[in-house]
Amino acid sequence: MSITLKLSPLFIAMAVTMAANAQAADDSSHEGFVEGAYFNLNARNYYMNRNRQQHTDDNIEWGQGLIGIFESGYTQGTLGFGVDANAMLGLKLDGGGGTDGSSILPISDGNGKAPGSFSSGGGTLKMRALDTELKAGDLFLNNPVIAGGMSRMLPQTFRGVSLTNHSFDGWLIDGGQASFTKLYNQSGHQRIGTSNGTLADGDKSQHLNWAGVAWSGLPSLTSSLYASELKDIWNQYYYDLDYTYAVNELISLNPGLHYYHTQDTGDALLGKIDNNTYSLHFTVGIGYHSVTAAYQRVNGNTPFDHISQGDSIFLDNSQQYSDFNGPNERSWKLKYAYDFAGIGVPGLTSAVSYSRGTLDLNKVDPNSRGYANFYNAEGKNAKHWERDVDLKYVVQGGTAKDLAIRLQWATNRGGNGYGALDTDTDEYRVIVDYPLNVF
Repeated sequence: MSITLKLSPLFIAMAVTMAANAQAADDSSHEGFVEGAYFNLNARNYYMNRNRQQHTDDNIEWGQGLIGIFESGYTQGTLGFGVDANAMLGLKLDGGGGTDGSSILPISDGNGKAPGSFSSGGGTLKMRALDTELKAGDLFLNNPVIAGGMSRMLPQTFRGVSLTNHSFDGWLIDGGQASFTKLYNQSGHQRIGTSNGTLADGDKSQHLNWAGVAWSGLPSLTSSLYASELKDIWNQYYYDLDYTYAVNELISLNPGLHYYHTQDTGDALLGKIDNNTYSLHFTVGIGYHSVTAAYQRVNGNTPFDHISQGDSIFLDNSQQYSDFNGPNERSWKLKYAYDFAGIGVPGLTSAVSYSRGTLDLNKVDPNSRGYANFYNAEGKNAKHWERDVDLKYVVQGGTAKDLAIRLQWATNRGGNGYGALDTDTDEYRVIVDYPLNVF
């Protein structure tokens, strides 16, 4: 594995902080390499049925995933050292013969059938000095500009270097560089690409750099600021602010903002990008009920784009099927959620939402190097809507404690040129997670 790290000013500052902390580190703060170790195993059963109304066949996949994660503690001393490791196995239970393609299983090699199994493994070297941690190797990342997430059977991981610091109360300082990624449904690693852009043959970004800070210094108020560079494609900046105000013991109010700015950089492999995307939400909680209204806007003739398959789209209207992130898209959402603990069934939660978006596709540059597939001369007032139902139950005790069963249903319909982007679709998911803390 070869990693070239470009030292940003934030990285240098964090390294200086680590060195200063190392001088004052207390050996007793380290739990020990063995004493601080743990191994978790998650068995995830995942079924997805994506029924495309205008297609003659559906995308149906069913698989069993096994995800093992080991993390050691740190050795004693001024600098503590440790190792992490992960192993993943995906087994095909159903899918193939024209039904694969919903991203649970690997994409078929042309014979119409997904392989019976796929697997991957990785390791990470880590070092800690008091409140600063440096990792190099295979990383599980989850921030607004680079996130793998768990929206499929197996998680996406990244190969690179990360540095985090918690020296200041209420603050997280975060930075790193990733050169490769392992996608949800793949065994091997590849260069990091984008979800919506189409690169020319041979074009690729060498790495993604990121740096950011997250703050939670006041009760019920959080904020974060991140910047990233996907080399020769874009610079992306993110800001959020979220506040929860308790009116009384029963009622709470929660306004929030998410904002991204994306600008082409370097060789601009996807062409010109100048995109400002934001979402606003306001949630009213009354006991075990909550109602959320959200508005989202994409200002730009390209879609709001993010890394391939990743969950680094921290926007309010990012739904099960659609992210409502098309060029010049304006969307709103209304969501109702209920926690059944209110009627004596703890662990059972539900949510129902309706989202609607309008796009202007005839402003997209038809000669764009990366986003010409979004162009539609008749798409000035393209529309689509999505209805989502989500029901989840987590076992609260006994031998099956933490076993989680989740049912998801999404219906997406479009018109006035939206068919150029997608087709009318019904999507069903059944997800069963059984996490085990081995030691």
